[in-house]
Amino acid sequence: MPTYSPKASEITREWMIVDADGLVLGRLATEVASILRGKHKPTYAPHIDTGDHVVIINAEKVVLTSGKAEKKKVFRHSGFPGGLKERTFADFLEKRPEDAVRSSIRGMLPKNRLGRAQLKKLKVYAGPNHPHAAQKPQALELAHARRSA
Repeated sequence: MPTYSPKASEITREWMIVDADGLVLGRLATEVASILRGKHKPTYAPHIDTGDHVVIINAEKVVLTSGKAEKKKVFRHSGFPGGLKERTFADFLEKRPEDAVRSSIRGMLPKNRLGRAQLKKLKVYAGPNHPHAAQKPQALELAHARRSA
């Protein structure tokens, strides 16, 4: 029996929406990266983009555990000698919550053109409003990603 390989014409993409209010960033990122890759589907193939679109709302309300917000550093480099800048993840999350969530998910995707194509299906918004109501996204509940008391 030959190995099944999905064709681009056979792939159907769903739209899912995740409310990140109170979710732990790492647990949210692993689940969303898996959905973007298509690992939740029986037609998954590692060399083809079979994943779904994901819309994340309330990115500003995501949490980090065990004081990582103050301990974790985010680095940037200008390209010039001595151009390394660093800041805490709490500062990054406060000023640019969309980029903080997107960069966490980006790190869990492949580092090639396939990963870049999968990242384009991710839409992140700091607040509760988003312009994707016409796509009728299904709510995705990530109960295990909530911070336990």
